[in-house]
Amino acid sequence: MSATGKSGIRSPRFVVVSIVVIVLLIAGSVTAVVLTGSSKPKTGPEGVVVLNVPNLAPASTTQSGKVVDGITCRSLSKETVKYHVHVHVAVFVNGRQMRLPAGIGITEPFVVQHYSSGPFDDVGLYDCLYWLHTHVADGIVHVEAPTKQSFTLGQFFDIWGQPLGPNQVGPAKGKVVVYENGKLLTGNPRLTPLLPHGDIQIDVGSPVVAFQPFTFKVSGACGQGSLSCSTTTTK
Repeated sequence: MSATGKSGIRSPRFVVVSIVVIVLLIAGSVTAVVLTGSSKPKTGPEGVVVLNVPNLAPASTTQSGKVVDGITCRSLSKETVKYHVHVHVAVFVNGRQMRLPAGIGITEPFVVQHYSSGPFDDVGLYDCLYWLHTHVADGIVHVEAPTKQSFTLGQFFDIWGQPLGPNQVGPAKGKVVVYENGKLLTGNPRLTPLLPHGDIQIDVGSPVVAFQPFTFKVSGACGQGSLSCSTTTTK
């Protein structure tokens, strides 16, 4: 039977369905506007996107300059860099993305260089820089060592002064799942290698977020003491 009766008047059921459809269409339009109108991620001074998400933990927990896992902290005048590569590290806590703060591996008071694209934390005259560190809250871990050698995620977290294990990442607790370059790793997260241009994703708790590949190329600011920024070992 047609929704229109003999008198030409629409039935109540047809009217209700029509209203629901209109409301859904309007809601869909609003959602599209919100998504389209949202601000684009900002590119920081290293040429890498800086997400507007909370820091996993503060950088102020970084060690005070003592040797950590055989890794020294060098002042600007004593820094020698012959091996310099970059690794991207993303962290998801219970499905929510968080970030590494700027200044991990740099003792206080560090120098903050202000660029139009954002702040860049660096070593100054009265502090020191560990071989594993961050300059910007963009997830980029710098490996800047006097010789080419292997480093692990556990060493980086030890320098940061934050715990890392099968059931904890920094202050976040729960089952830990680690991916590197799209591959699901097994074993202790601390042993995850910091590979040149590696893409590491750490999931803590539930739900576990499927690997989110992140393409990056570090450019722009490279740090006052990073003498190898233009060498072939830089990634």
